[in-house]
Amino acid sequence: MSYASFTNSPASTKLPAHSVAGGRAIPGGVGKSRLAALLALAASTEFILVAVAAYSAAVLYYRLILLDSPDAKYVQESLLISTLQLLVSIGHGQYSRIQTQPRHVFLWSGASGVFFVFSFFISTIFLLKISEGYSRATVIAQAVSVLLTVLCTRTIWFSLLQPAIASGLIDARRVILIGDPSHCLHFSAQAIATGIRTIRSFDFPMVRTDCSAPARPDAVQALPDARQLVTECRPLRADDIVILTSGPDVPSALALASALSDLPVDVHVVPVGSIDLMAVSRITQFGNMVTMRIFQSPLTAFNRAIKRAFDVAAAIAGLILASPLFVIVPLAIKLDSRGPVFFRQTRHGYNNEPIRVLKFRSMTVMEEGDNFRPVVRHDPRVTRLGRFLRHTNIDELPQLFNVLAGDMSMVGPRPHPTAQNEAFAELISSFYRRHNVKPGITGWAQVNGYRGDTDTLEKMQRRLEHDLHYIDNWSLLLDLKIIVMTLFSRKVYWNAY
Repeated sequence: MSYASFTNSPASTKLPAHSVAGGRAIPGGVGKSRLAALLALAASTEFILVAVAAYSAAVLYYRLILLDSPDAKYVQESLLISTLQLLVSIGHGQYSRIQTQPRHVFLWSGASGVFFVFSFFISTIFLLKISEGYSRATVIAQAVSVLLTVLCTRTIWFSLLQPAIASGLIDARRVILIGDPSHCLHFSAQAIATGIRTIRSFDFPMVRTDCSAPARPDAVQALPDARQLVTECRPLRADDIVILTSGPDVPSALALASALSDLPVDVHVVPVGSIDLMAVSRITQFGNMVTMRIFQSPLTAFNRAIKRAFDVAAAIAGLILASPLFVIVPLAIKLDSRGPVFFRQTRHGYNNEPIRVLKFRSMTVMEEGDNFRPVVRHDPRVTRLGRFLRHTNIDELPQLFNVLAGDMSMVGPRPHPTAQNEAFAELISSFYRRHNVKPGITGWAQVNGYRGDTDTLEKMQRRLEHDLHYIDNWSLLLDLKIIVMTLFSRKVYWNAY
């Protein structure tokens, strides 16, 4: 889209301005009014549903458990809880930030709000010594019901609002870009995916910093063209101004930002060439310093403890359920072909440390190290029974012992033979990042059909993408989802030979 230059500016000359393609535009007032109306409707819907959920939980508990009717005070209590939840949401700007935050943050803020509301409510009735009139089980049931209601309501509203923002039906943020036209075009193309609309862009103006004064914002003096930039930007009513700085412009960025502070907008500075880097970084406190953290350890100590406890419990349950197979399969292997029942192979585990992975033998050979050759379709090395074991994933069951020993996890990137890892690590950057967590018996790549032969670089890249997605988005619920998909999804058995 193109935007015409303003003709009512008091300056005699115009600043260099250029347009940036940004999709279908809606006038700022219209887009903002639509968004405000939808956010108000979303907050109102949540208020009503929270009140209904709280009172319904009380009614169900009294009717089904106590075989009685709840007191009238539960109506007032439900309205109080709903009002507190609304005030917490508004006070923390939870709905207004839906424009720029991911779904899990939006949902987590709602869940933390519910926790705060019920903590405040319980503390209040305790301090006022009126807790005797409330059933503790009823309050717990209300908390669970309200939590589920908030999560479901926000999931639905997020699913409705985000596509509308991304398509341009609703303006999320209106931004002005300042910098080289090619840099502005690149930034705008990335921002539009999140509904951020570029309404105007300008070349970087000339600014002057008073070097004789201390380095503070009020010591910065802007030349007339920087002041003219402020004049040009003021009628546009943008939400943000982004300064895209290259090497020569970095010292002037503070001076320009100071000049733009006269406008009621958020001012951002983005070093050119680091947009992709900053997309995966976080500003963190490191001692008494502030740093830009690019990557972090995938799992905290607490998360590792939770995952380990789940692995041990799941492995024990799996061994108990599969115990008949540990009798039948070894006998079948012995009857089918000569050789040992189990096959041990060295593979890379957590932090690239070598581990010995245990499997039921499904081949006539026991290849190891550099002698390893991947299994292909109709591979003559696979035994008759082995084809069945590999197709049904039964050959992987002994790895439950690897899980108990702590070498593997129930869910994680599948461990590759060391020779295969070393070959692909030379071709794919960040390949070894898949070893930042323990390897798993099953994984996100496998349940999405990316298993089996990796005879092309593209196949391994797709597998790596799914492994890294799992690492960057780990949760216990994701582990449970992958296990369920492993048991019931057809994709798990694709390319199993």
